[in-house]
Amino acid sequence: MSVTLQLPLVLRLTDEQFEQLAAANRELQLELTTRGELIIMPPTGGGTGDRNFELAGQLWLWNRQNKLGKAFDSSTGFRLPNGATRSPDVSWVTIERWNALTQAQRKKFLPLCPDFVIELLLETDELADTQVKMQEYLDNGLRLGWLINPNTKQVEIYRSGQAVEILASPLTLFGEDVLPGFVLDLQPIFA
Repeated sequence: MSVTLQLPLVLRLTDEQFEQLAAANRELQLELTTRGELIIMPPTGGGTGDRNFELAGQLWLWNRQNKLGKAFDSSTGFRLPNGATRSPDVSWVTIERWNALTQAQRKKFLPLCPDFVIELLLETDELADTQVKMQEYLDNGLRLGWLINPNTKQVEIYRSGQAVEILASPLTLFGEDVLPGFVLDLQPIFA
């Protein structure tokens, strides 16, 4: 279960302060909303860790074979154009956008929104909160996103400029034109 701390205006964190806070608390996954709320997510349990690793592993393997971009796990922070800092469970950025970043930018929270994200809904997560997060990604430039709920075996697909598509118990998901040729096998996620 994540905890959200409301920071009063006098305690607003600068980008550098937030990076220092995250570095000093590596055992926690931290996010910062545009409203200055600090979201603290403790480590996950074994089942969730296994699912996250499966998701990241499938994307990593496709990306290694195709070399079209850079793939990231949940420890990577993205400073979105709206000022929020988010850490999707799995994310991907085109090689062109990656190459446009300086070496200094690559060492910090990446100053962009991923082209693709996967969020895995935990039993303790609020669906509505994660849906808001997915919409925030879209509003900041996301091209394709998948919100996967292993408990209900439901997937919400977020696409730029389109209504959310909801799938019940799909066996696979396709990367469409964002991740050409990528097919995510959901059987290990829903097992």
